[in-house]
Amino acid sequence: MPKLPMPSTDSVVDGLRSSVLADDLSFLLARANALSLAAGNAALEANGLRVRSYSVLALAVGSIGPTQRELAEFLRLDPSQIVALVDDLQARGLVVREPDPRDRRANVVVATEAGHSTFAAASVAARAAEHDLHRDLTTGQRDQLASLLRLLAFPS
Repeated sequence: MPKLPMPSTDSVVDGLRSSVLADDLSFLLARANALSLAAGNAALEANGLRVRSYSVLALAVGSIGPTQRELAEFLRLDPSQIVALVDDLQARGLVVREPDPRDRRANVVVATEAGHSTFAAASVAARAAEHDLHRDLTTGQRDQLASLLRLLAFPS
C-alpha cells in the first residue's frame, strides 16, 4: 500500500483547531488555563514563585487571614498541596502561621514584610504576563471575560 503524504505541521495545527474540541467549552477553558499557567509561571520565576505559591501569597497578603483549609477550598487544591505551599513560603520567610483568632485549634496564614515585598514585585510581573497573554482582547472583552469567569468560578 502506498504511503500517504504527511500533512505539514501548519495544516495539522489548523485541522486540530477546527476539530470538535474547538466548540467544547471545557476544553477551551482547560487550554486557556494551561496557557495562562505557563505564562504566569514563566513571569513569576524571577521572584521564586509559581502560580500556586503566588496565589497563596496573594491571599496571605490580604487582611482576611485565611486558614490552610480555607485556602485549599478557595483555590480548589488538596489540603496536602496547601501544606506544602505554605511550608515552602514559610521556609523562605514570606509567610507565617499564626493562631486563628476565630478558632484556637487552627492557624491562619499571614504574609511577612518580605512576603509583602515579594508579592508587590511578583504582582507586577503577573499582570504583565496576563496583559501579554490577553493582548488580542479589547479592554471591554477582557472585562466581559472576567465577569463570565467569575460567574463560573463562584456560582450562587
